[in-house]
Amino acid sequence: MVTMVTGSAGFIGFHVAKTLLEEGKDVVGVDNVNEYYSPELKWKRNSILEGYDRFSFHHLDVCEYKTLIDVARNKDIERICHLAAQAGVRYSIDDPFTYQRSNLEGFTSMLEVARNIDIENFVYASSSSVYGGNKDIPYDTDVDITKPVSFYAATKVANEVMAHSYSHLYGVPSTGLRFFTVYGPWGRPDMALFKFTDRIVRDEPIDVYNHGDLRRDFTYIDDIVDGVISALERPFDFEIFNLGSHRPVELMYFIKVLENVLGKEAKKNMMPMQPGDVKETYADIDRSRAKLGFEPKISIEEGIERFISWYGEYYGVDFPL
Repeated sequence: MVTMVTGSAGFIGFHVAKTLLEEGKDVVGVDNVNEYYSPELKWKRNSILEGYDRFSFHHLDVCEYKTLIDVARNKDIERICHLAAQAGVRYSIDDPFTYQRSNLEGFTSMLEVARNIDIENFVYASSSSVYGGNKDIPYDTDVDITKPVSFYAATKVANEVMAHSYSHLYGVPSTGLRFFTVYGPWGRPDMALFKFTDRIVRDEPIDVYNHGDLRRDFTYIDDIVDGVISALERPFDFEIFNLGSHRPVELMYFIKVLENVLGKEAKKNMMPMQPGDVKETYADIDRSRAKLGFEPKISIEEGIERFISWYGEYYGVDFPL
């Protein structure tokens, strides 16, 4: 089974591709290695994947449809795991056109690839941000998501609707995965855990939004990968799943655990709520359990310790783990 993984040099894409390769699968990676965050980190992830004989990499933008369809045909792609996207809620306020290109034009391009190679399964990244300011906690996949509170979220809502149309019109089997605050080794520097760790290590203050009154369903990368692989192995005509820990964590507790692992107290800038942000995320994973066998295992305490262990090794920093 040959799987194309877009965003293979990204955080989740790297881990999914690596797991597939370790299972003996063939993986075709696609990534444009943009500069939204450190290209060096992305290339280092990619260099690990290139150590596997069954991996081939294509330095491409997902909007390059004609090249992508040629790659898909030449490599006999049978499954697509589409994880490439412009991420970040706050950045979408500053540069919406980047999201329009990557998340809408790029998604259309990948749907067209899937349609024209008679794909066996099309699995793609959605986001917990689609729930917006929904007050029904935990978030159920059947609730209304037509009122997103950021443009990033709006593009992810659009992706789900677009996938549904291709499933209906052309029979493209598609599964959307709503990821909830993914963290872990090789993570994104713009995410809270990485960003907080960097600043605490440098003795710089961290920005604590909504004065710390936030809760997030932090989900460890290994649990996310389990859910993605399970979705790839179980084609559906059209489905949407939450992939979250189902254990929301208070932001101030999250910071306290990080301080304990680092052995250092953070200097804190208490800030107001940011535009496009939400107070709480909390995944209802009943459907994911029933249809994917999804069961998150890693606690926030263990997950943070694993991340810090990786961070120390990657940057050559000693911590009292």
